[in-house]
Amino acid sequence: MKTNKAPNINYLWAKLIVEELIRNGVEYFCISPGSRSAALTMAVAQHPKAKHFIHYDERGSAFHALGYVAATKRPCAIITTSGTAAANLLPAIIETSKKKLPLVVLTADRPPELRNTGAHQTIDQVKLFGEYVRWFFDMPAPTTDIAPEFVLTTIDQAVFQAKGNPSGSVHINCMFREPLDPVKKGLLDSYTKHLNRWEKSSAPYTSYLTSQTKLGAQSVKEIAAKLKTIKSGVIVVGKINSEDADDVLRLSEKLNWPIFPDVTSTLRLGATHKNIIHHFDQILLSKQDQNKIKIDGVLHLGGRITSKRWYQFVEQTKPAQYIVVLGHPLRNDPLHNVSTRVQCAYGHFCKSVFPHVSKQTSNGVLNALQKLNIRMRESIENVCFKNAGLTEAAAARIITQCVPKTHALFSSSSLPIRQFDMYGDYTGANVRIGSNRGASGIDGTIATAVGFSKGLDKSVTLLIGDLAFLYDLNSLSMLREMSKSMVIVVLNNNGGGIFSFLPIAQNNKYFQKFFTTPQNVQFSAAADMFDLNYFNPKTCEEFADAYALALKRNTSTIIEVTSDVDINLKIQEELKRK
Repeated sequence: MKTNKAPNINYLWAKLIVEELIRNGVEYFCISPGSRSAALTMAVAQHPKAKHFIHYDERGSAFHALGYVAATKRPCAIITTSGTAAANLLPAIIETSKKKLPLVVLTADRPPELRNTGAHQTIDQVKLFGEYVRWFFDMPAPTTDIAPEFVLTTIDQAVFQAKGNPSGSVHINCMFREPLDPVKKGLLDSYTKHLNRWEKSSAPYTSYLTSQTKLGAQSVKEIAAKLKTIKSGVIVVGKINSEDADDVLRLSEKLNWPIFPDVTSTLRLGATHKNIIHHFDQILLSKQDQNKIKIDGVLHLGGRITSKRWYQFVEQTKPAQYIVVLGHPLRNDPLHNVSTRVQCAYGHFCKSVFPHVSKQTSNGVLNALQKLNIRMRESIENVCFKNAGLTEAAAARIITQCVPKTHALFSSSSLPIRQFDMYGDYTGANVRIGSNRGASGIDGTIATAVGFSKGLDKSVTLLIGDLAFLYDLNSLSMLREMSKSMVIVVLNNNGGGIFSFLPIAQNNKYFQKFFTTPQNVQFSAAADMFDLNYFNPKTCEEFADAYALALKRNTSTIIEVTSDVDINLKIQEELKRK
């Protein structure tokens, strides 16, 4: 990089910022156009290694970045102009905080002399995102009075903080004075003369070295001793890395414990190990079946799981040992029942305790659960396809049965993720599945799914509700820029169908107007507007055919499933009686 080629100090600092981000492995930039951020945008545009995604809506751009980071596990950067443009990033930043995903946020801002003066497009951007960012820095307006090394070390610290433990977003608020355009102003050769060593290398100015958290011998013995006290245990698995899955299975085999895997774990869809109880959530629907599950200990690997019934079951049974393993130091104990909290990688934990636990040969609870799991799969299959009519449950099941192994899945929060969790079939492909289950909001879902697809470089099937679809409608424009197609399956139950499963649904006077909020819309016009394929199947066979056709096409498709909340409720009630 030749720093002396910059036309002015604004553009020089912007070049230093972008170059140092790239040297730290941050190569993907999500940009929403703006004047105050012009120098940063031009630095990205002119850098040969920078990859960029341009979107006019800052909120959508931030969620796209979120999806990209969720897929790659590598940080990317967001660039916005000043004012409310920056404020629109907050929902996605909250999600990155909850999911511990690294993101570098660069917001352009007015210089200090324009703050609190009523200047156009100026708001207080200092610590705008509060405690939802891991680190904040108010970058001064570029000036030759501050050494250029300051810019480089600031970026190095920002990326280190973003990738730290726990990972998360960092916010650098970049003040710029005019000129905002690349007009020549002043000579900068002498200003950058001490950067010769850095310019000749490709490494960051400051390199940060970190160590991995490893369990000591005494800690392993203590954990193993606690596991040995459990007469009948279960392994609960949240979201884990695919490379840790085999270690979890080996430990399960030695303990002879059942595994209750979340739908977003790598041990659910396409996983057929005999110890995996895929339909534990549905099994817990039945009080009679619950009585067959007598446990006194839990080993919980990974974060919270989707199943609300699991947490209700734990609250009722109150197992003596509840051991939680997470890769970060933050608390994850909403029921306040964790007896032992371990911080380390999941694979490392399983490998460490494996030699210190005894081989168990029989487990009555596991045997009972295995039989219940087989029976429940048959019941779900019968309930979903007992007639030709298309339901949300059937759509979710068909997707998991038919999705190719070269694709991935993404789900909206609320009902869609629960449809996958309750009705997804494990006989299909073992594919990556993502969802914004940090804060569990429905905003930005389409944008996140597009970012997820971009990060994986795979086609994605998105299962989304009608309100979440409407909420992020303008993100459909992102599909035009994607090299991979997307299949969007919209569950249109005319409003917030999730509320029908809650006690508030019994309040007939106010329920529909204030909670389900029916919109009475169809989405064929949205498909026309954004030049997408469209299907509205009425039967399971029609849906399977439409989905198969959509998977073959190189252009994105909307499949609208017009459903009835009352039928969804009846399916769940019917499974309770199985």
